[in-house]
Parts: sequence; C-alpha cells; structure tokens
Amino acid sequence: MPSDVVLDNLDRKLNEVFGGKVVRKDLLHRIKRGTNVPTFVLEFLLARYCASDDPAEIQAGMEAVLSTLHENYVRPDESNAAQSRVAMKGKHKFIDKVHVRYVEKEKRHWASLENFASQRIAIGERFYRDNERLLEGGIWAEVTIAYNDVDADNYAFYLEDLRPIQLSRFDFGSYCEGRAEFSRDEWMDVLLRSVGLEPSKLSKRVKFHFIARLAPLVEANFNFIELGPRGTGKSYFFSEFSPYSTLISGGQATKSVLFYNNARGKIGLVGFWDTVAFDEVGGIKVKDPDTIQIMKDFMANGRFSRGAEVIADASMAFVGNIDQSVEQIVNSTEYDLFLPLPQQFDLAIMDRFACYLPGWEMPKNSSAFLTDQYGLITDYLAEAFHYQLKHSNRYEEVSKRVKLGRAVEGRDEKGIKKTLCAFLKIMHPTGAPTDDEFEEYIVYAVACRRRVKEQMNKRKPDDEFAHIDLSYIDANGAEVVVYCPESRNALATLEPARRRLSEPDKAIDVPVPPPALIPEESAPAAPPPAAPEAAALAEQHVTIQYGDTGHTYDSVFGAYLINARAVTVEDPYIRAPHQIANFLRFCETIVRISTIRRIALKTGYDEKTDLAMVNERLSELKQSLLEYDVVLDIELSETIHDREIRIDNGWIVKIGRGLDFYQKPDGWFAVGANDFSLRKCLETKVDIYREQR
Repeated sequence: MPSDVVLDNLDRKLNEVFGGKVVRKDLLHRIKRGTNVPTFVLEFLLARYCASDDPAEIQAGMEAVLSTLHENYVRPDESNAAQSRVAMKGKHKFIDKVHVRYVEKEKRHWASLENFASQRIAIGERFYRDNERLLEGGIWAEVTIAYNDVDADNYAFYLEDLRPIQLSRFDFGSYCEGRAEFSRDEWMDVLLRSVGLEPSKLSKRVKFHFIARLAPLVEANFNFIELGPRGTGKSYFFSEFSPYSTLISGGQATKSVLFYNNARGKIGLVGFWDTVAFDEVGGIKVKDPDTIQIMKDFMANGRFSRGAEVIADASMAFVGNIDQSVEQIVNSTEYDLFLPLPQQFDLAIMDRFACYLPGWEMPKNSSAFLTDQYGLITDYLAEAFHYQLKHSNRYEEVSKRVKLGRAVEGRDEKGIKKTLCAFLKIMHPTGAPTDDEFEEYIVYAVACRRRVKEQMNKRKPDDEFAHIDLSYIDANGAEVVVYCPESRNALATLEPARRRLSEPDKAIDVPVPPPALIPEESAPAAPPPAAPEAAALAEQHVTIQYGDTGHTYDSVFGAYLINARAVTVEDPYIRAPHQIANFLRFCETIVRISTIRRIALKTGYDEKTDLAMVNERLSELKQSLLEYDVVLDIELSETIHDREIRIDNGWIVKIGRGLDFYQKPDGWFAVGANDFSLRKCLETKVDIYREQR
C-alpha cells in the first residue's frame, strides 16, 4: 500500500460530503493492470471493501478485492478449470458478463458466460424477464452456476442466482445536495478524478473535452462523434464507465440488432441501453440500406417505424481514428474531417451530429495523467447520469437562456442546445450556472456543431451548408461568431474551392478571424449579406367575402415570404384544435417556401384553454419542423390582442381574423374538407404593407 498519497482539500471535502460513495482511484489502477474486468465492476468491489480513508481498512479491503477476483473471476484460458470446479463443488459464484439467447428450434433460452466456455447454461425465465438487457448485449453480474447431475437432461449447468453489478438504490436528491457543496470548477475536478484523471495536469479546454465525452450518457437521443489519433481512450467511457452503455466493436451493424427484429418482434439495442456506441466507426459494414434510413430517423427524433412505431431514448456515439494530419485535412480542398466515416454515412447522417469532439486535442493514454486521489464511485456517477437521461429535461431552460445568431439553422440550434443540456446535467444537476459559466458552455457547444457544418460545407457542391459562421448573442447584445481552432485560418475549409469556379482568375481575400474571446473559439460577428428582394411586390388591401373560396395562405401572402429567413406570428387564438391545425397549415406553407429557418409564435390563452393539449400539439409540431431545419419558438401570453405576421424582409401581413378565416366544412367528406383552396371563408380583411424604417 503506497504511503505517499496525501489527501488534499478536495479529497477531504469529497469524503465528507459523499462518504461511502468514494474510492481511491490509484487502487483501481493497481487492480486494473492485472485484469480486463470493466472499471465499474472493479469499483463495485472496491466500494464494497475499500470505501474508507483509513489506511489499514483500505489495505484489508484491497486484499478482499483481490481474493474475490481470484476466486470468482475466470480468465478466458481457465474456462475448462472453472467448469470442473462447478462439477466437483456442485456450485460456484462467478463475476462475469452474462448473455442470454433464444434458440428457436428448441423453443427455450440458454445463458452463457464470456469466460466459462459453455453456451448451454439453463436459465429460469425470471432472470431474463427482470433483466431484459441479458438478451441484448448481456450484463456483468455476480452469478452462481450450479451443476446438473440429472443424466436425462441435455445440459450440465444451470444458473441458480444472478445479481447485476450496479447500485440497488440511488437517491438523486442526495446527489444534488452533495453537488451543491462544490463550486463549478471543484465539481469539474471531482468528475475528472471520478473517471480516473488528475485535473491539475489538464488544461481547461481539455477538461471540457473530457466532460463532453460524458454527454451521450446523460442526454437522451444525443448524437456524438469523436475522431482522432489512436490511444486517447475514445471508447473507454462507453465500454467501461457505465453499465447502461454498450460498445459495438466494428463489424456489421444490422437493423435487427440495432433497432428492431421483425422475426422476434423485439426492439434492438436502442431500446435497452442509454448509449449505443460504435468503436472503429470506419470499419462498420452496413449492407442493408434500410439500416441507414432507420438510423437517420432515429438520430433525428428518437423514433422509427418497423411495422410498429418505436420510440427510445438511446444516444448514439461514434468513435474512430484519423490517420492523416488534421492540419493537412483542413487545408485540403479535397478532404474533410469526416474522411474516416464509412461510405454509407451520407450528409443526412452527418447533419444529425450535435457534437464533433476534436479527438486530436486529447492527450495520449499515459499514467502521467492518472490520479491517485479520491473520486466518486463510477457506478454511483453512472446512476446519476442514467437518472437524468430518463427523468430530466433541460431543453426549455436552455432555450430561454441562450440566443443564437442568424446563421444558426434548425439542426444547428437543436444540436447546440442538446450539448448545452448535457453540460448542465453533468455540471449543474440542480440549479443554474453563472452567466460567465453558461457563456463558456455556449462557446464550446457552438464550436462542436460548427465543426460538423464546416465538413458538410466542404462536401456539398452548393450552398446548402454555407452558413458556417455560427454565433450567439452575448450579454451586451453583440453577436459573437465562434470558430474552431484547427480551421480558423484554413481557407480551404472557410471558403471551399467551389466558390471560385465562376471566377477562376479572381483572388478571394478572406480576412483572418480576430482573436478569440473565450477558450480559443469566439470573435465578433460580421453582419450577413442582405437577401435579395422578391421581385415586383406591392402593398395590398384585400377583402375576403363570406363564402368566398380560392384563398389559401400561399395565395394570399406566399409571395411575400420568398427570400425571408424568419417570420413572427402574433395571433391570440392558436389554442383550439382547429386553430392549431390552421397554424400547422401555415407552417407547411413556410416549409414549401424553403428559405425560412425560424418561426416565432406568440399566442394567447384564458382560463378555458386546455394548456396541456396546446403544449402537446405545439411541441409535436416543433419537433416535426426541426426535420425541415425550421425552428419554432413559442410564447404564451394572457394579454396579447393584435393579429399580424411580421416577415424579416420588411413586409407585415395583418388579417382581421388572424389565421382562422375558414368556415367549418359542410361535412368531413364534402369538397373543401381537405383542399383549402376549395374551403369556404369567413369575411375578413387582409392588409399587406411595408414596415416603416
């Protein structure tokens, strides 16, 4: 037992606040070198025997842990001896990963242990009924295997008992109370020590990278990618840190395994794990194009259809290696930082990534970065993350607090906000960060999304992803553009070569971004170029008579929406089901126009309004619009009275009745029930005029 480990202030505070839930991380490192048991399993044992700061108790506990591993953990080359031990003793307890598979021909389930070398261990229904993940990837457990001496049976072993290796109880309230005792920076250091790293040896930016690696474990449906050199521990957080995460190591990814098995009528990995991670993503083989399409659907909104509608919370994480120089890639007109991805991963997949972590900035695995101080038990922290993924939603809190710039489009906003949600859950599970802390998170989140968009912009031959200067509005009301450090001076990334094709002899002068404001990544924004005016538009004053037909939102004011980027709707009566349906039709008009990326709705309510219904339907519409890169902001007010549509190109549309100027059809199977160009109208006036500037 080393005697030179000195408790610092953070150690003492952590032991005082989270007594019994901490462990010395150097003990883990010592045991880990001699076994391939996951970290959360080893710390499960360390917590049982070594949850103390008394040197004598720790020494005794270490001996108990080592003895338990010697007695109960079987190495792969000792599997035959393990079977013999069970046969001679009648039963034995093992620590191993347990899998259960259903054999159709035999109409029964069989269990297997990774290091026991038997594929036919009989198992009772209650075990896989109570632990469904046994059927989808397996779980680590303390398991008692017994010998079956009935000669007539076609199996030699059966599973007598199984105890998953994870906490049996978790109190999120106590976790939050403990967190409140630490400052933000202290808590960041606690988290880093809990994953085995010594924060004093890491820069603040690298600390943020390690926190970002935890994001898929705490935020539902979070799409994460990290590409970088080998040996930086990219897959560790998904293979060893949490019992709620599973790592797929290369090979073929099928829709049956990942999403839904039609033959069995069972959901795949996304239904059983908080995080499904893909190691060596460049080696993934996807033979069935349906798999990619389902993956796109699931990454977009956490749902897909395979004969039945399936909804799941699992995040998807992709990690892999970049063998080329990042500096060469960002300065290349031919290659981009998505180079290692398999060919089947098209722009639609890439556009769904909320966060691209720059793996090339991570330090190589080295004992120099490991801590020998105290940290939270890995399983305890994993339970806190699991609880928040299932029960905590910080999206509205983030939406109210952050204001993003004009270049931020639908999926950009969703990705940035989900990264911010993850940081709040990890760093501030209760309460809120200061303005300065929150701004740091914004800069980091925007940069992670910009890295995605820059690479797509290099790949796309047109300007679909050309708005790469993602920005936010700071506390002083100034727009701040965020840059990625690796590409801030790389003209091949900032101005892809295709932009010069029409003028090959004309040099393009791209200004070098000014110095960063916050962690190397932000600078004041330049105003975007003005959109061209829609041709030949004039003010209009139209009266729609009672019973008129032929009036749709498109025909009345659709032309005035062309080349607009944002529109604001003020209408106090978007509260009844048919009024929400009218607003949906208005949004469909917006989607067809295609240039608009943001809709702001301000509507009203009274004591008779079914707010739960309104929130549910508008939230569903909001999520649907994100699929078309349109962001919907909703504000409910008790005092709103005006009815108008304001378009950011300067036009204002005033409709006396607002959007609700249609009569109820004569019947739901009568002409005009579905085609609103044939629907009879109520009497109203429409005024379309230029805003006075």
